[in-house]
Amino acid sequence: MEKVIDKLKVEKYSSYKDSGIEWSGLVPENWEALPIRAIFEERNEKNEGRKTDYILSVTKDRGVIPYDEKGAIGNNKSEDIERYKLVYPNDFVINKMNVVIGSLGMSKYFGAFSQVYLVYKPRTSQININYYSYIFSNPSFYKSLIKYCTGIMELRESLNKEDFKKLILPFPDYQTQTAIVEYLDRKTVLINQAIGIKQKQIELLKERRQILIHKAVTRGLNPSVKMKDSGVEWIGEVPEGWEALTKMKYISSLKGRQGWQGLKVGEYKEEGPHVLSSAHFNNYLIDWDKCPRVSIERYFMDKHIQLNIGDILLMKDGANMGKLALIDDLPGLACLNSHLLLFRSLGKNGIPYYTPKFMFYHMMCHEFQDYVKVNGTGSTFLGISQESIGNYPICLPLIEEQKLITEFLDKKSSEFDKIISFKKQEIEKLKEYKATLINSAVTGKIKVC
Repeated sequence: MEKVIDKLKVEKYSSYKDSGIEWSGLVPENWEALPIRAIFEERNEKNEGRKTDYILSVTKDRGVIPYDEKGAIGNNKSEDIERYKLVYPNDFVINKMNVVIGSLGMSKYFGAFSQVYLVYKPRTSQININYYSYIFSNPSFYKSLIKYCTGIMELRESLNKEDFKKLILPFPDYQTQTAIVEYLDRKTVLINQAIGIKQKQIELLKERRQILIHKAVTRGLNPSVKMKDSGVEWIGEVPEGWEALTKMKYISSLKGRQGWQGLKVGEYKEEGPHVLSSAHFNNYLIDWDKCPRVSIERYFMDKHIQLNIGDILLMKDGANMGKLALIDDLPGLACLNSHLLLFRSLGKNGIPYYTPKFMFYHMMCHEFQDYVKVNGTGSTFLGISQESIGNYPICLPLIEEQKLITEFLDKKSSEFDKIISFKKQEIEKLKEYKATLINSAVTGKIKVC
C-alpha cells in the first residue's frame, strides 16, 4: 500500500475549536460551522409539462446514475413523472428512505427524481460543491443521520427534512475548500487505482481456478493419459479409461417443483424446518440463518423436496439461472423452495455414479453453465426445463478417480481462497484508509494547504 500512496500526513492547524458537530468534533479555529440550510437550499421544482424524461436514481456505490442503469433493485419508476422533482448538475440528492446506508450523492445530470428524494442546491458561488460531496459521502456523516430518521425498520427509516436542514457542517473559506478537494482528488485517484489493481488480481485468480477445475473434471489429473473421442463435438476428447457417454437423467435423481401447494408467507414459523431458496446462497455458500421456517407438517407434505447432505441445487430460471449450491451440512430438517432443481446421484450395485463434490465441480465449468444458458427458453423469463437438464451429455471417471480429483481440487481451491481472501482484506484496508483520509481532510484534522 505504501508504494502506491503516501502515509497519512499529520501536519495540523495551529489551533482548534469545538464545532458542535457530533461526527466531526474539533475543527480549525478559523473555520466556520454552519447549518445545512445556510449552505444549501432545497430545490422543489416539479417536472410539470415533462421538462425531462430522464429519470435518475441513487445507489450507495455509484451515487447518482440513470435509472435504467441501477438494475432490478429498489422501487419501480412511476408512469406519472410530472410529479417528479427536477435535478440539475451539481445538485445534491438524498434518498430519505435509505440515507443511513449512503444513498446520496451529487448529480452530473439534468433529470428527475421521485418524491422520495430530497434535492439541494448551493446558496452561493463561494461553495465548492466537490468539498461537500466529500463530506456527504463520508460514512461518519451519513451514519450519524440515523437519529434524525423515523420509522420501524432501521434501513427504511425516513429522514426528517427539517432536522436535516439544522445539521451543522464545517465551512472553511472557498480557497481552503478548493485546496482540500484538489488534495483529495489526487489521493483518492491513487487509492482507487490500487483497489482496481487488486480487484483485477482477484478476477485473474478466479479465472485461473476455473481453468484448473475445468481441466481436472474434463481431462483428469494425468497429462499423459491416452484420450478418446467423447462422441459430442463441444465436449471433445476425454481420458480413455472414463465411462462411456451418458446423460444426466441416467445418473441423477432430478427433483424440481413449481410451487409449494399454496404456501404463504403468513405460514412461516419462528422454529421448524428451513426452507432454502436461491436467495439464501451466494458464491456457493448457504446462509441458513436467513432461511424462513415452516411447520413440520408442511415439511412432510412433499418428500421429493426434503434435503439431504450431498444434494446439489441449481437455479433453473430467472436472472440467476445456473447458480449452484452443495448441501455439505444441514442445520436440521430442511426443504427446497421454488425455482430450484435438486440433483442426487443414482447408482449401480450400491456404488453411486458420482460423488456430489465431483459433480458440483463439474457443474461449475463453462460446459455445463453454457449448456444451461443455451437451452433456456422463454421470451421474458428465461428458464431451463428438467427434461433439458436430464439430457445433458457427460462422461465420468470411475468413483476412485473422482475422489482423487476432488481431493486435488479441494486443496487447490483452498489455496486460491486464501489468496483471494488476503486480496479482499487489502482492499478493505485501502477503503478504510480512504475514508479516514477524507474525514481527516474535510474536518481539518490534517492541513493540506
